[in-house]
Amino acid sequence: MLLLPVLLGLAPVLFFLTALVLVDTYQLVRFRSVLAAVGAGAVAAGGAWLLSGPVAELFSLDPAGYRVLAAPLLEETLKAAWLLFLVQRNRVGFTIDAAILGFAVGAGFACAENLYYIGRLGAAELAVWVVRGFGTAVMHGGTAAAFAILAKLTHDAEARYPLRWYVAALAAAAIIHALHNLFVLPPTWNMLVVLTGSSVTIGGLIAVSERRTRSWLGSGFDTDQELLELLLTGRISDSRIGAYLRRLRVRFPGPVVADMLCLIRVRVELSLRAKGLLMMREAGFEVKVPAEVREKFEELRYLERSIGRVGLLAIEPIHRWSRRDLFQLTLLDRS
Repeated sequence: MLLLPVLLGLAPVLFFLTALVLVDTYQLVRFRSVLAAVGAGAVAAGGAWLLSGPVAELFSLDPAGYRVLAAPLLEETLKAAWLLFLVQRNRVGFTIDAAILGFAVGAGFACAENLYYIGRLGAAELAVWVVRGFGTAVMHGGTAAAFAILAKLTHDAEARYPLRWYVAALAAAAIIHALHNLFVLPPTWNMLVVLTGSSVTIGGLIAVSERRTRSWLGSGFDTDQELLELLLTGRISDSRIGAYLRRLRVRFPGPVVADMLCLIRVRVELSLRAKGLLMMREAGFEVKVPAEVREKFEELRYLERSIGRVGLLAIEPIHRWSRRDLFQLTLLDRS
């Protein structure tokens, strides 16, 4: 009877993933994004299975050597591909979102892998499926989440040489994976270490991430309100921003400088909308984005084209988009 092995092999990691999604206060990760991440993880598992033979043959590795030396790096690289794509495309807003999507990729990988082993070893003792479900599967989710978190932090920091930091994040995930595969501890203890480490680390991450998000929302909301008030009351000409814009007239035609001012206004209005949406979600309200926001996006894109790349760089000292600000646009645009 395969029902019990299936439940033991799949339920723990899926339960862990569900708990992560439910405890996220802001609920920014859509259900379809989680499903897509799970699917990407399953595809990565299929790729790892297809490549395992050629890789072992290429490096003349026996099963034990492949499990410790090659499998961790290959599997973590395949899991990381989808996560890096999401981070680079600004599809990940906050650190907790990276943890959820990373764990989802790992969960998809683990479920596909365990289903494969259930097909081959269905008659194995239940202890095997307990260890694989509560240990190995959660490990896959944890290492993918670790990479996603580190990749997100690297992206937000706008590191000068991001590739080296992405490689370091991948190496960290692969090392954790390899240590798990070494079986230094008995399987049951190994499983307990994985469960405890993942729970404590991700639980702490959620608390820190939500505290930082609330701080960012509060300070960012006040700053945007002050800038918008300057723009709407006409007092911006007497401010340092007005002085900077007057200096830009030497380099840019008057109409372009006027477009720059309009662009800053639209950016601030959209930023305030997005922060307000996040605050309402934190309070438990689901708010629909008004149709007029779509018009703001059209105006934003028109102004960006009108100003050009050089003009956009010129206004960065006045109003520079951070990675989180860019995510705000994605949040509004898809709501």
